[in-house]
Amino acid sequence: MPETYRVPLRFRLSRPALKVIFRLIFRLLARVRMSGRENIPYGKPYVVAINHISIYDPPLVAAFWPEMLEIIGASDVFSKPGQGQLLKLYGVIPVHRGEYDRALLQRIVSMIKAGHPFLIAPEGGRSHVPAMRRALPGVAYIVEETGVPVVPVGLVGTTEDFWQRARRGEKPPLEIRIGAPLTLPHITEKGAARRAARQRNADLVMRYLASLLPEEYRGVYAETAISPTETGQ
Repeated sequence: MPETYRVPLRFRLSRPALKVIFRLIFRLLARVRMSGRENIPYGKPYVVAINHISIYDPPLVAAFWPEMLEIIGASDVFSKPGQGQLLKLYGVIPVHRGEYDRALLQRIVSMIKAGHPFLIAPEGGRSHVPAMRRALPGVAYIVEETGVPVVPVGLVGTTEDFWQRARRGEKPPLEIRIGAPLTLPHITEKGAARRAARQRNADLVMRYLASLLPEEYRGVYAETAISPTETGQ
């Protein structure tokens, strides 16, 4: 049997301090608003799915989220001065974008099965513009393997000009909009049909996420955004 995942002690010590520091930084630079806290399934494993515009998204969510999140990040960022050290200090797991990594997926599954909430950007990387791109099927595979709910989280204001605006003293607004947890349809198909079903589930996550966002952020899901209340979730 695979060993049960445990957060290393060094990260259990460093993460609370990093959360406080980044929360303070964001509070100084911006007007941060979080809504929908009542939708978080506290004390249980779940997947947090976000739209991903810029490098500010993961630290914003991690700083203000009331529970500690397990996070993956693009491997190329780890070599950047400052950013790389912070990722390592938090315990972010490097991922090579665009590559299938079975070992990484199994590690993520083990984290979730051990009871830890996990943050993912289903688009597979930064869009650099507010409009969302189509999701990759990875989020659906993770949910299929773990059976946990997905908490869609819409981020507003984390555009790439955020730092320039903050430096001018504008205190731009940043929003974290937490949607109701959703349960993805069970997949029973095989082969190509299974892959297609995973893509439908990944798209379903993004359709819910799109309903939390302004029109200009919805991108390819602008015409198919759907609220959980419309389906009785």
